Amino acid sequence: MSLPPGGAEAGNRRLLPLVPVLLLLLALADLRVELQLMADHFTFTTLAAAIRTHLLAVSVLLLQPSLWRHYRRQRL
Repeated sequence: MSLPPGGAEAGNRRLLPLVPVLLLLLALADLRVELQLMADHFTFTTLAAAIRTHLLAVSVLLLQPSLWRHYRRQRL
């Protein structure tokens, strides 16, 4: 197996950072039912309940821009 010019790191620069993508997909999967309920009939009570019961998933969604900046900076 031959490495790309510049070593193993040069080949990984074009890849999408997997950690933010994985966290985003898991958070959306966790919130899937609540998002469907809110799409049918939105109330602030359902929003508050979704935030309260899925605090980690909501936190991951809110911190996505920071995660993308962090993981892109490491790859460059």
